Amino acid sequence: MSRSGRDDSGPEALRERAAEDEAIADALEDLVVELRDEPIKESRLEGLFDEATTSDPGIWNTVTAFIDVEDGEAVVTDESKLARGKWAPEIVEGCDTMVTIDVQRGLMPDDFAYLVGSELQDRITEFREEAAKKRQAADDLEANGDGA
Repeated sequence: MSRSGRDDSGPEALRERAAEDEAIADALEDLVVELRDEPIKESRLEGLFDEATTSDPGIWNTVTAFIDVEDGEAVVTDESKLARGKWAPEIVEGCDTMVTIDVQRGLMPDDFAYLVGSELQDRITEFREEAAKKRQAADDLEANGDGA
């Protein structure tokens, strides 16, 4: 049970978390469509493109866009460069997912769209697989008589 007294492991909670994962996947799919159909300079990922293509690769090696899903829409909350290492937990705590691309001066918009779109597709697959596992766990709990 959670501190609120709510059972976070029961079938209903698992289904709610599965629905949240599906909503994130749906919002990311919309972002992929935007990336494919709109000019980069008019997309929500413009900042990531700018950072990836204008940063000094002698200093920075990757750029990450932090993405939250709010009211069914993927919102890029921040872009950040990283020279080495991994993101500290407090940096990523509030985001639903991240997309990271190598710094590449002169990267063409179509290549950027392909690279970022591929990474977003990986995230979408991960969220859908997690949602399916949670739904299956909820079904298993109910079938075993452990559900509410």
